[in-house]
Amino acid sequence: MISSGTGEPAATSPATSPADTPVTLLIADDDEVTRSGLRTLLAAQPGIAVVGEAADGVEAVEQARLLRPDVVLMDVRMPRCNGIEATRQLLAEQAGPPKVVVITTFENDGYVTAALSAGASGFVLKRRPVREIAEAVRVVAAGEAILFPAALRRMVSARPLGSAEALPSAALTGREEEVLRLVATGLSNPEIAESLTVSLETVKTHVGNVLTKLGAQNRTHAVVIAYESGLVVPGVAC
Repeated sequence: MISSGTGEPAATSPATSPADTPVTLLIADDDEVTRSGLRTLLAAQPGIAVVGEAADGVEAVEQARLLRPDVVLMDVRMPRCNGIEATRQLLAEQAGPPKVVVITTFENDGYVTAALSAGASGFVLKRRPVREIAEAVRVVAAGEAILFPAALRRMVSARPLGSAEALPSAALTGREEEVLRLVATGLSNPEIAESLTVSLETVKTHVGNVLTKLGAQNRTHAVVIAYESGLVVPGVAC
């Protein structure tokens, strides 16, 4: 279940107000009590409509195909098909696939980085207050990412380099590398625009170019590649 335990806050874009059309959400978790609790608590949050549940990765993929939610809140340790493989299937086989937010108990879970590499848009901890989990769902649905930059650095630093060849061959421009480093700190597009004193549209163009050149599923996947390639060094400020 979710608690209000303290922990490293997720870096998100500024708080968003609920849209007229709520974000549709599918919750995948093999623990029935946790799943039921998440559904009750998140359904009560503004701007979110919980449209379904799944008890394992196979069911998560099936329900996502059927219900077409905007976001899937995905546990990683599930029977039959874990959240990593379910995320990979969802993002590979659907046109306009849902965003995936990994929800986990421990921020140093090695599965989390693998899920991010598979295309998940970010991760949140189960112990965080429900309002923060709800905000994560809304932010990801809006196209931003949910990152714990320090936690991600720790996780990536503990893993063998898996994408070291990706960045050197990507031919990023100097400005694109600069934008990627700022994305890796958890800054949103508006915050990057303010930092670089450029327009929001310019930042969006740079981010889009970065994703295309890296072959990244989303900005979170691009951050993983940045860490694994050595562009951003774990434990060193960007």
